[in-house]
Amino acid sequence: MSVVTPDWLELREGADAAARSAELAERLARRLTAPLEIHDLGGGSGAMGRWLAPRLPGPQHWVVHDRDPDLLALAVAEAPPGVTVQARRSDVTRLAPADLAGASLVTASALLDLLTADELARMLRACAGRPLLLALTVVGRVELSPADPLDARIGAAFNAHQRRGGRLGPDAVAAAAAELGGCLVRPSPWRLEGADAELIASWLDGWVGAACEQDPALAAEADAYRERRAAQELSVTVDHADLLMLP
Repeated sequence: MSVVTPDWLELREGADAAARSAELAERLARRLTAPLEIHDLGGGSGAMGRWLAPRLPGPQHWVVHDRDPDLLALAVAEAPPGVTVQARRSDVTRLAPADLAGASLVTASALLDLLTADELARMLRACAGRPLLLALTVVGRVELSPADPLDARIGAAFNAHQRRGGRLGPDAVAAAAAELGGCLVRPSPWRLEGADAELIASWLDGWVGAACEQDPALAAEADAYRERRAAQELSVTVDHADLLMLP
C-alpha cells in the first residue's frame, strides 16, 4: 500500500468532505441505533470520522486502524466533538473477523484502489455481516478544463501505474461491488476550481509524476505540460465512487 503524509491528507480533507455521498450517509444513519462502535479501516488522520460522526446518532466510539503511528496520533488528537477515538496500529489487509468484534459499522475512505483483489476479498470477508461504508475510491476518470492534447495519454499511464503490483486501482469499485453483491454505489467526484489551486497543483504534480514513471516517454513532454497547466486557471474533476452495504 502507498505511503501518505499528514500534509497531503490535510490538503485534501476539504475536497473529500465535499465529495462524499451525503445520501449514503443519510441512508446509513436511518439504519443505525446508538450507541455505536465504528471501525475506520486505513483511517489515517481520522478525516472520515470528522465528516461522518456528525451525521450519525451518538454516542459513538471510533476505532481507527492504520499502520502509521503518526497519523493515528492525529486521529486521536483531532477527534470530532463528543466522540471517543481509539487508535489501533494494524495492517487492514490482514484483518480477521475477530479484529472487528463489537463493530456496529465499518468504514474506509480512499482505500480500495490501493488493494489487490486478494486483499480486498480478505478485508470484505472480515467485515461480513456488518454495515459497510466505503468512500472515495477512484474510478479512473479525470477531466481538466481547459483540455490539453496530452491529458488522455497521461490519464491512461496514471491508471496503469495504479494497477502496478496487482493493485486494483480504477477497477476497485467494480471488484468490491461484485464481491459484496447488492450494495449501493454513488458517485463522489472531486470538483476542484480556483479556490482549490494548492490542491490542484499538488494533485497534478503527483498525477503527472506517476504517469511518467509508468511511461518514461512522457517525461520529454512533462515539463512543458506542467508549465502550460501552471499558467492556466484550471478546473479539475476526479471521479470517485462510494459504496454502502447494509446487511
